[in-house]
Amino acid sequence: MMLQIENIDVFYGNVQVLRGVSLDLKPGEVLCLLGRNGAGKTTILKSVMGLLKPRAGRIVLDGIDLTTLPPHEVPKQGIGYVPQGRRLFSELTVEENLQIGLLTRKRGAATRSHVLELFPILRERLDQRAGTLSGGEQQMLATARALCLEPKVLLLDEPTEGLMPMMIAKILEIVARLREMGVATILVEQRVESALHVADRIAFIENGRSAEVMSPDQLRADPGLLHHYVGVGIRRGA
Repeated sequence: MMLQIENIDVFYGNVQVLRGVSLDLKPGEVLCLLGRNGAGKTTILKSVMGLLKPRAGRIVLDGIDLTTLPPHEVPKQGIGYVPQGRRLFSELTVEENLQIGLLTRKRGAATRSHVLELFPILRERLDQRAGTLSGGEQQMLATARALCLEPKVLLLDEPTEGLMPMMIAKILEIVARLREMGVATILVEQRVESALHVADRIAFIENGRSAEVMSPDQLRADPGLLHHYVGVGIRRGA
């Protein structure tokens, strides 16, 4: 396994949010986290990034215990994070946002060129302030900035939220291409159809615990699980 989350307990203050969560991620795999709002999905991503420290358990990437590292050292191990809401430097240009990503692991022109091949529209916007981009373009920039780390693992939190169908399709296409490049992805996604389209495995998170893990085909065969864990159904053809 590339990334192992081992029996972690995580708190916000005195409130326990994650209880004994265990998950694993293989190279080039897309693992989608599904669950109701407040189930703990985003907290899992923040724990991997070191933004929240588990009080029990550990998170290991290629043999390195991430829970022992300060948060600013975690991206240097090869983990890119695109948080919900994108968190771009809105007053800086597209180019400047990308440079910040490149600096994290001291990557240069070759990495920048490769990332812009994935997002050609950004090449046309390099001098434009990030805050003036469309929602879809901002999501692309946030993802591109994370890819400037040349990550082994990419964490995506609600990447299709609020986007038009055309932009949703583009983001999912990028996730699929990253899989082909060997980048492992943990995807938090409320759009069930999107999750089924790109995921290799789906993990349900319920009340701060890791519940069942299954393939998209297993979930299609038992759609009642979606009603139980998420409260929605599967649309025909998904």
